[in-house]
Amino acid sequence: MDSSDLYRHITDFAHSAPVWVQRVSEAWTEYGLLLFGVLFITVWWRSRGHHSPRTVALAALAPLVTALAYVVSESLKSVVDEERPCRAVLGAAAPLIACPVTGDWSFPSNHATIAGAAAVGLAMAARGLALLTVPLALLMAFSRVFVGVHYPHDVAIGLLLGGAVAALSVLALTRPVSALAGAVRASGGRAAVWIAGPGPARQG
Repeated sequence: MDSSDLYRHITDFAHSAPVWVQRVSEAWTEYGLLLFGVLFITVWWRSRGHHSPRTVALAALAPLVTALAYVVSESLKSVVDEERPCRAVLGAAAPLIACPVTGDWSFPSNHATIAGAAAVGLAMAARGLALLTVPLALLMAFSRVFVGVHYPHDVAIGLLLGGAVAALSVLALTRPVSALAGAVRASGGRAAVWIAGPGPARQG
């Protein structure tokens, strides 16, 4: 895959953008994933009050499948060994942030993979969140090219990889994790109730 020309166009556009747009993009690409962390906690906390242990299971699976997607992405990086465009693309504008060190390979984008997995995992846990998480994931992916540290194909494959790993993992694990959440609730312990919420008897 070669998306060098598109990379040049996007990084040229980044340099022509207003300074405040550049600064917001730099902050978002570095810290935007923390917003998904806040959403993980929020969805889990709200799931504790739901009657069905499946809701708790889906909330718990969202960060777990995101972590799994990251492991898959990092493993693929070590096999492909694609150099970062900020070093490899001749004539491209300088990146807005420091180019990652040699050995921190480009394909696929870990940020895009994590964002794609988090978006899908959260949407499967709370469907209405797709209207928020999907645009956030797309924005994260675009920002990695905008600041100059990834090719467009890095982030496109990262999004697809993260979303696919998350969706397939949630589908495979929902039933056993739901059973586990139900068992934890049924134990009635204080820590169990704090983690998984009260069972039906205690809710009554």
